[in-house]
Amino acid sequence: MDRRQRYVLPYQLQWFAKDGPGGEKTEPATAKKLKEAREEGQVAKSKELNSAVDLIALFLILKVFISFVGANMLEGFSLVYDKIPEVIDYSGSGLSNATVQYFMREALVQILKLAAPFFIVGVLIAVVVSIVQVGWKPTPKPMKPKGSKLNPLSGFKRILSKDSMFELVKSIVKVGLVAYVAYRSIYDYRNTLLLLYDIPFLSVIALFGEIIINTGLKISLVYLVIGLGDFIYQKHKFKEDMKMTKQEVKEEFKNTEGNPEIKGRIRSKMREASQRRMMQSLPEADVVITNPTHLSVALKYDAAAGSAPVVLAKGADYLAMQIREKAKEYKIEIVENKPLARMLYANVEIGQEIPPELYQAVAEVLAFVYQTKQQS
Repeated sequence: MDRRQRYVLPYQLQWFAKDGPGGEKTEPATAKKLKEAREEGQVAKSKELNSAVDLIALFLILKVFISFVGANMLEGFSLVYDKIPEVIDYSGSGLSNATVQYFMREALVQILKLAAPFFIVGVLIAVVVSIVQVGWKPTPKPMKPKGSKLNPLSGFKRILSKDSMFELVKSIVKVGLVAYVAYRSIYDYRNTLLLLYDIPFLSVIALFGEIIINTGLKISLVYLVIGLGDFIYQKHKFKEDMKMTKQEVKEEFKNTEGNPEIKGRIRSKMREASQRRMMQSLPEADVVITNPTHLSVALKYDAAAGSAPVVLAKGADYLAMQIREKAKEYKIEIVENKPLARMLYANVEIGQEIPPELYQAVAEVLAFVYQTKQQS
């Protein structure tokens, strides 16, 4: 007795399919899906690239206009400082509320005057970089509140997702590179920093400004490399995320182009109607040229209406047989000519005149038909 037993494990093929019952997402996204994703605000965009270009612009502006910024800072400080004797309360009670408000207002005005150009340039650059990445098509949909974002389970899944792990690794690499570049940049000034006690105050400020700007530019270039790499990754990720299953493509085609079965029935009805019209015009034919059983082509020649014979009807197999039966019913001459029947069937559509290269062959057939009619 064979003690070996066979165990059969029932299974469903859907278990082995990726991304749901529709199968694996292997098909490129259709234009319709990409358009819908764009309207929902789903685009391939790198925030790192925006930050990098903003930082480069900021430090370049600082490098070019550092003297202007410093002069305005000193001017603002002097303006506020010179006003102190005019507004200070010497009664012994210290600064009044009105004095504090005045100083805060003046300081805020000076800060806004200095920050406004940087803020405006930063916003313009961010907009330009975004347009370069994804084009110009603003949509408010990403700002609409979604209940799924408030679901703690969905939030937990996002935290442990592949994208979150990638962002974590990217952040660690970014912090490490920035720290290294900052350290190397400041290290280059180590000898100069030891002389700070021996140089004037304004020179110290200028030195620190130079260190900050040069270090910032180097860090910005590192950010730019990271941003370009992130942009390439985001493009690839977006393309992969937008892929569709074969079933999704079929469903979309049905929704946009119509159900293929319905379209097939419509084409069948149109073909039947065309055949009925063709058969109705068949009694006007002068001759039917056959293959002899597989093809049939009905011709009519009216010298007053046109310069060449016209194909009134044509068909293959069963339809060819129907044309021959109708021709017999209406006593239309049937002529067997295999080469001519094949040429007419393949090259001339219903309602069209025959081409010039077939004039001679058709003329001989019509001459034979007219001669036969005269003899009868």
